[in-house]
Amino acid sequence: MTRLRCAILDDYQNVALTLGDWSALADRIEITVFDKPFASADEAAAALKDFEIICAMRERTPFPRAMFEALPKLKLLITSGMRNAAIDFEAAKAHDVTVCGTAMVGNPTAGLTIGLMLELTRKIGFENARMKAGKPWQVTVGEDIEGKTLGIIGLGKLGSQVAGIGRALGMKTIAWSTNLTPEACEKAGVTYATKEELFAQADIITIHLVLSDRSRGLVSRVDLARMKPTAYLINTARGPIVDEVALLETLQAGKIAGAGIDTYSHEPLPLDSPLRKLDNVVITPHLGYVTAENYKRIYAEMIEGIGGWLNSAPVRKLN
Repeated sequence: MTRLRCAILDDYQNVALTLGDWSALADRIEITVFDKPFASADEAAAALKDFEIICAMRERTPFPRAMFEALPKLKLLITSGMRNAAIDFEAAKAHDVTVCGTAMVGNPTAGLTIGLMLELTRKIGFENARMKAGKPWQVTVGEDIEGKTLGIIGLGKLGSQVAGIGRALGMKTIAWSTNLTPEACEKAGVTYATKEELFAQADIITIHLVLSDRSRGLVSRVDLARMKPTAYLINTARGPIVDEVALLETLQAGKIAGAGIDTYSHEPLPLDSPLRKLDNVVITPHLGYVTAENYKRIYAEMIEGIGGWLNSAPVRKLN
């Protein structure tokens, strides 16, 4: 039996084959793992042109219409998660490509959000690095987050979980999003605020929205200007939700205390990005969903998805 070619994309940590049991498909597919990002769309198209099956990790490799046009052999595309803004689903359908998704485990991004908050206010990683480098005893003075105001943009499942942790830490929680109501906030145990009030009052602002045409650029230069000079902004959602040029200029000028950033318009973040040189920024390489528990679920359901498609019974179909 001729095996179909399957590409596992963007496995940066080289864990796809160990965190998932692919043995059940061994006689039907031939797997190739790509552990580095493609330098361009042309490079991706050239590397993937002979594959019938592709397993994509979130939005790390985009699949616009031009990509589907460049991959005539592609028949099945499985993405981690049940939503992927980097896939043109209409183009996939037009090219007879079945697109399926996977579930995710819990809300690991909530933990990362709190970690960024604590690093910004208590400098745990900074002092750890100094001690291991043999530097003199502590040089920072931390800030207690108890009593501070946590502003949450987007009070969905993830935003609500972060709000609960914030309250447990003794923070006052306020929230806003385009369609959020005072009644929904009251039900979640959070105080409703207008957008203007949230940016002016919050000591720490954290973003928990899906990227869409409506949310792109939602945090503007005007909003950043309303923030207290002692306030912090945390973005574990998507880079383009914030005016990134305005945020960089705000941080460079020291107009806010700092930022914790996990997502960017261009990923991986370029080596020459000015963000890498700022002392008032904590940056992480899109770690929000990257946990062993999540990867095990993702790869297990990719394997299940391929098996279902091979048996003419696709699961978790998205188009």
